[in-house]
Amino acid sequence: MQNTIITLKPKYHHKEEQILICFPYDEAAIQLVRTIAGRKWSKSLQSWYVKRSSESLETIKKVLHKYIIDDSILKNSTPIKTYHYSTLLTKDQKKILNGFYKYLKGKRYSQSTLNTYTFLTADFLAYYHKEEINGLSNRHVELYIEDIYIKRQYSISKQRQFISALKLFKRYYPNISIEELLLVRPKRDKKLPTVLSLEEVIKIISVTKNLKHRAIIALIYSCGLRISELINLELSHIDIERRQLTIKNAKGRKDRYVIIADSFLPLLHNYLNTYKPKIYFAEGQKNENKYSPESIRAFLNKNCKLAQIKKRVTPHTLRHSYATHLLEQGTDIRYIQALLGHSKPETTMIYTHVAKKDLLAIASPLDHAVKQIMETRKQQGKVGISRT
Repeated sequence: MQNTIITLKPKYHHKEEQILICFPYDEAAIQLVRTIAGRKWSKSLQSWYVKRSSESLETIKKVLHKYIIDDSILKNSTPIKTYHYSTLLTKDQKKILNGFYKYLKGKRYSQSTLNTYTFLTADFLAYYHKEEINGLSNRHVELYIEDIYIKRQYSISKQRQFISALKLFKRYYPNISIEELLLVRPKRDKKLPTVLSLEEVIKIISVTKNLKHRAIIALIYSCGLRISELINLELSHIDIERRQLTIKNAKGRKDRYVIIADSFLPLLHNYLNTYKPKIYFAEGQKNENKYSPESIRAFLNKNCKLAQIKKRVTPHTLRHSYATHLLEQGTDIRYIQALLGHSKPETTMIYTHVAKKDLLAIASPLDHAVKQIMETRKQQGKVGISRT
């Protein structure tokens, strides 16, 4: 036990400064960590963590006193200051911010975009709450990003959102000294999506015992739905006779049609007759309430473990898998774009990088070289790359 080293690290997570409690697998250490008040487990970070404070640090050391504790990284880091714009901004600044919110609303942005852009702009203004808004320049933006976004290890997508919000704020409030043309969004990460095999999808569905959960997972995959589209899907949008769903007001305020799989119809009938939802396809414990995305992620994660799938699977992974499998079946990329509701074909083209149908047809130079040698040296026996 004493040989196990527990490393304490700072991490900005869930909008707060946390202490990560990192150590190799040790059942006794896990049981002790579970006794620490406020501790949580993060699957994405693969670590236990607790809100950063001197009291938390003291508790960790006390509970894990039998272990070697390395807190050198934590000691050498400066706690990140948080800014609460509701208390820092002046009345005039709040008035401008409220006007910006109404401006975005008038532009018919979604409620999610309204909230995000207003919050990101408010956070920026709160950081410079002692300065006049009119005097804020592009250099202020650069310093803010360096001190907040880089230190907190915010994602590139969030930084892109912030720049987009500032560009709109400049249009609403041209008196600010920021030059819109000099606001540059960082390039997106070009990460390939995680994709399940057909066998893995069927395995997840088959191990899901709860009928409602099984119906939700099957519908997300079979129709390539976003989680928000599943949650907002109303019974009136399901046309069983035509085997068709109408996805209303999806991302980009677009409607689209998707096809219901024949193999899903028996499960659909069973689910509807058993649960008798009133308004939405997936309703909470109290009918007429929408199902929560957190619940869907939780039971999907649970059933992936039952299916012994090691990949990190989210509801969007099912959508990625749907698109990739369509492509591998030979479906035209233009139809896949329409089924997914993508505005640009470039967005759909990412699936050409993960579809294995055409990749399997490409011969490796190694295979070609071995084949050539085998053809020219048949008289000398079998040639391979193994030494055995």
